[in-house]
Amino acid sequence: MGLRIANVSIDTNDLAASTAFWTAVTGYKVDAQDDAYTYLVDPEGAGPGLCVNVVPEKREGKNRLHLDLVTDDLHAEAARVEALGAKRLSRHGEGTSGWVVFGDNEGNQFCVCAT
Repeated sequence: MGLRIANVSIDTNDLAASTAFWTAVTGYKVDAQDDAYTYLVDPEGAGPGLCVNVVPEKREGKNRLHLDLVTDDLHAEAARVEALGAKRLSRHGEGTSGWVVFGDNEGNQFCVCAT
């Protein structure tokens, strides 16, 4: 295969707040940044990078693309992400299975999923 996912971009109006949120959620580290973007990398080199980009327009409607973040402890990670400021939007599945849909500090949706 000739292509692989190297980076996923997340649009924001508040670069500092979104950078703080996504570094806290993922544990990724800032690799490069300027006034228009912050590039985050997995410190273990295992996952694709995240690029937080400043855009002028506000987010409207549902995302057409979102992140699925996986964990062995759905309840603990969902609670941690919520404590970091994510807004819980919905829960799918029962017990320790399924996933929780969240909105980040600007409403971009992502899921925390049981492995």
